[in-house]
Amino acid sequence: MKDEYRNQALKILPWVCAKCGREFAGKKLHELTVHHKDHNYRNNPPDGSNWELLCLYCHDNEHSRALESEWQNTRDSDSKKNPAATHTPFADLKKRFSVSEHKDKDGTK
Repeated sequence: MKDEYRNQALKILPWVCAKCGREFAGKKLHELTVHHKDHNYRNNPPDGSNWELLCLYCHDNEHSRALESEWQNTRDSDSKKNPAATHTPFADLKKRFSVSEHKDKDGTK
């Protein structure tokens, strides 16, 4: 099955990595892999709409990013989260500007 969709992808898609743009031919063609855009290796439409060709490095990177995002979304699943920063340096900025505007209108500064 894997060889079938790989051969089909190589027939209909250009031999270029969709991420880095590197071109492949000849002996290097085996470094070009089929990536399933929806990450479902069973979803192989004959028109190739779920595929993109990626080099080995970009393919590994793509899957690493997917795993990382899954981990980040579930690693801190506490329902109550504290704000990352507690200091708000510009909290009274509007008040400070309105005070200085009043001083400018009166002519005293």
